Amino acid sequence: MFDIKDIKNRKEYYKECFAKREYEVDLDEMLALYDKAIKLKQEKENLLAQKNKGAKEFEIAKRNGQNITDLQQKMRDNTRQVAEITKEYNKIMDEFNEIYFALPNIVTENTPAGGKQNNKILREYKEKPIFNFKPKTHIEICKNLGLIDYERAIKIAGEGNWIYSGFGARLEWAILNFCINEHLADGFEFKLLPHILKYECGFGAGQFPKFANEDYFIDKKFLPNNFLLPTAETALVNLHRDEILKEEELPKKYFAYTPCFRIEAGSNRPEEKGMIRGHQFNKVEMVEYVLPEDNERAWNELLSKAERIVQKLGLHYRIVQLAGGDYAHGMAQTWDIEIYIPSMNKYTEVSSISTALDYQARRTNTRVLRKDGHKEFVYTLNASGIATSRIFPAILEQYQNADGTVTVPDVLVPFLGCKTLK
Repeated sequence: MFDIKDIKNRKEYYKECFAKREYEVDLDEMLALYDKAIKLKQEKENLLAQKNKGAKEFEIAKRNGQNITDLQQKMRDNTRQVAEITKEYNKIMDEFNEIYFALPNIVTENTPAGGKQNNKILREYKEKPIFNFKPKTHIEICKNLGLIDYERAIKIAGEGNWIYSGFGARLEWAILNFCINEHLADGFEFKLLPHILKYECGFGAGQFPKFANEDYFIDKKFLPNNFLLPTAETALVNLHRDEILKEEELPKKYFAYTPCFRIEAGSNRPEEKGMIRGHQFNKVEMVEYVLPEDNERAWNELLSKAERIVQKLGLHYRIVQLAGGDYAHGMAQTWDIEIYIPSMNKYTEVSSISTALDYQARRTNTRVLRKDGHKEFVYTLNASGIATSRIFPAILEQYQNADGTVTVPDVLVPFLGCKTLK
């Protein structure tokens, strides 16, 4: 959501932003619809004013015993005109809203234009692991060590699912506990969230209506328009919907552990079998509500904290600046932390650091009351502390040994209770 006056005043700027995102929209058509709707609204208000005036004239004429036939016809004509204009106004507003509410966020000035082919690698951490033996895939390691049960997961839940078993379940929980402890130490407030959300949450986060088909909706007979949480961000950025926060309350720093549910059955490519893509995965997510002038500080904080998680795990990764066409719909800037999966010889995103500026706050009507008395929208930022379905296989593959065992990263040993998986 944007201020229509701002779009009118800076139309070329918005066109440039949407072009960077490779998002096609006719802003001129949208604004023309808006202007037409405003004109119809004014006509309706004028007619209603005439109707009220006519009603008074009718009552006076009736009391005085005057002929009221013409006045009655005039009132009927007025009612008909109001109904016709209301119908036309609603039609125009539906057309306008379909375009307006689907608009993506603007982008920051340094955003590369184009799709993911224009993403920029900014830096790398550590060297790629080199093995003096033939390394196994995480699927082979999981099967050999009994960490993941793929077959029974498919039997009870279908493709794109897995069951953590034994030390696999313990490793998963160790990763989550490690992340939780790190964020608690940083002063973030821990939230355990509902896993079923209202439609308004998807809208507020900027995911609906454009990408509503990517989420699992509950049977409308029981919970109309409710859906399974796709990421904790969707809930966290709605916590203060329709609230006015005090300036001294900001920043608000939250994190949450949740399972995430998405309509993504997985790729047919052999290198993406296993845990890389699935219907359900675990994630720890950070979100900050900040004053506009605090955006850069919060961005750097979230980036450093997300990086620190992967660094402490001792994994090779890289930082990638996304091009506009690769952004999530509600984000104005995104950098990804991409983890290296040796068996795939490729990097896959394990954390995204993003700022939505005031895009989500406008959709959730989350404002701040300044000390000087004026109100404005807050800024929201988010970062994945970790998506475990990508970190789990990265640990197994980067820490594997020639004898088939896996060395446990030092920071996970206290949570897991062992130094080697075997």
